[in-house]
Amino acid sequence: MTTKTNYYHMKKLLFALAFLMAFSALEAQDIQLHYDMGKDRKYLTSTVEMFKPDQYGSTFFFIDMDYGANDVQGVALAYWEIARGLKFWDNPFEIHVEYNGGFGQYAPGGAYQINDAWLFGGNYTWNTADYSKIFTLQLMYKTIRGKNKNSFQVTGVWTLQFFNNKVTLDGFADFWREDNTFADKDTKFIFLSEPQFWYNVTKNFSVGSEIELSTNFGGHEGFMVNPTIAGKWTF
Repeated sequence: MTTKTNYYHMKKLLFALAFLMAFSALEAQDIQLHYDMGKDRKYLTSTVEMFKPDQYGSTFFFIDMDYGANDVQGVALAYWEIARGLKFWDNPFEIHVEYNGGFGQYAPGGAYQINDAWLFGGNYTWNTADYSKIFTLQLMYKTIRGKNKNSFQVTGVWTLQFFNNKVTLDGFADFWREDNTFADKDTKFIFLSEPQFWYNVTKNFSVGSEIELSTNFGGHEGFMVNPTIAGKWTF
């Protein structure tokens, strides 16, 4: 590795530490910082997410930002999802409404839009008595602006706690219909899963990894595996 590359990675590490300190006062449920080790990636991603239940259901959102991708200095991608679960009854089923959208830069000064999408459907949650193991299944109608007016998405979300909450396994898996063209090949479906593995050093601070598993996602044809190393602060 060259001196210039070492300097660049040191700058990214210092930025990461500053970022965590700057956002430590947020009221979000947690903030994560990932270093992407996938082929030709080597950039930082921050995630701020919140889940809050109430008497009428629950609200969830996350905001992802990539830094230093595609030779872009600073934010190279910003993407968010917000979902509202509604229920006026006492059972595990919720009505689900969701919005996704964002934008990015494929090169310095060259921007693109992530087609925004609306989703509507329902989700059902299973959990153990102590809530140490939770799984939610979502079945949704999906409309993607400018691409697929009538589509669908199936999502599974899980959280598993082990060893007196010292180890947490969580994540999601999405499968949806979206038409894409790669060179001379057309694809119609996308799969994306991001399982996370955390060792909870304290009640608030965790270290671990996320492994992105995808097919035909993010402009890449076929199956890809992109691991990260990460830190998380839970509020």
